[in-house]
Amino acid sequence: MSTENLFKQEAREKLKELAEDARVCMMSTLLDKRPIPTRPMTVQHVCEETGKLFFLSSKGSNKNYEIKDDSEVQITFSNKGNSEYLSIYGTAKIHTDQETIDKHWSTMANAWFNGKEDPEVSVISVEPKDVRYWDTKNGKWVDMALMAYAAIVDGKTFDEGVKGNLEV
Repeated sequence: MSTENLFKQEAREKLKELAEDARVCMMSTLLDKRPIPTRPMTVQHVCEETGKLFFLSSKGSNKNYEIKDDSEVQITFSNKGNSEYLSIYGTAKIHTDQETIDKHWSTMANAWFNGKEDPEVSVISVEPKDVRYWDTKNGKWVDMALMAYAAIVDGKTFDEGVKGNLEV
C-alpha cells in the first residue's frame, strides 16, 4: 500500500468525497471513558473551505450532553462498496441557531424531528484535527481482480491502494 498525504484544498476535497460517499459514520464521544460511547450518524454536509463536518442531532441526546462535557470526538466512515475508509479525530461544537439548522437541514430528518423548527433540533459541527484515509486506487472490483491475478501468477502485481493523512 502506498502512502499519499494530501494537504489543504486537495485534502479537504478528499475528505468531502470519502465522507459524503459513505454518508453514515460511527461517532464516538467521551474518548477516555470505557466503553467509549459510539453511535451511527449521518453526515449532512462537509464544508469545502474548512473541512468541517455537520450532523443533525437532538438537543436532549446523550451525544449532545457528552460533547458539552468533552468536545473531542472520533468519527469513522466505512464505504465498504468502494473499499474506502476514513478516520477523523476532531473538536465538536453544538449549534442551536435557526440559521445553522436551516443551512444543514435535510428532509430525511423529518423522520426524527417535526420539521426544522422543532425545538429539539441542533447541529453538531466537527472541526477535523487529525484525519487518516485508506482508499483503493482502481475501485473494489478491479482491485479484487488484480489481487486474484497476483495470487495465481506472481504476487508482485497487486497494489493494495493508497493510505495517508489529510492535513485540512
